[in-house]
Amino acid sequence: MKIIVTSIFVQDQDMALEYYSEKLGFVKKEDVPVGEFRWITLVSPDHQDGTELLLEPNNHPAAQEYQKKIYADGIPATMFGVADVRNEYERLMKNGVKFTMEPTKMGNVTIAVFDDTCGNLIQIVQK
Repeated sequence: MKIIVTSIFVQDQDMALEYYSEKLGFVKKEDVPVGEFRWITLVSPDHQDGTELLLEPNNHPAAQEYQKKIYADGIPATMFGVADVRNEYERLMKNGVKFTMEPTKMGNVTIAVFDDTCGNLIQIVQK
């Protein structure tokens, strides 16, 4: 068994697609209408056959409440691995990404956290 798709709740799928592709550099893999919403997935440009990130609409009240509460408590919704947090931090800052936590060494890892403008905090980590 392996993880093939993981999802993140977003407030607006179009805005999220633009942010995750243009600011972060992910590549759109799927964009299929599903009722009033779409099945939109993105992948890493270096691993286009790897795990897909689904931009899941947060239209359900439980999803909205979950997203609001973890954001308010400063809890990242997900984590992305990077080879060098400092370099990725600098690249993303140049793309207009707003960080809530600069690269910080924590034990064996270095992490940084940014606001995805779609209702989530996202952590990047270098092991």
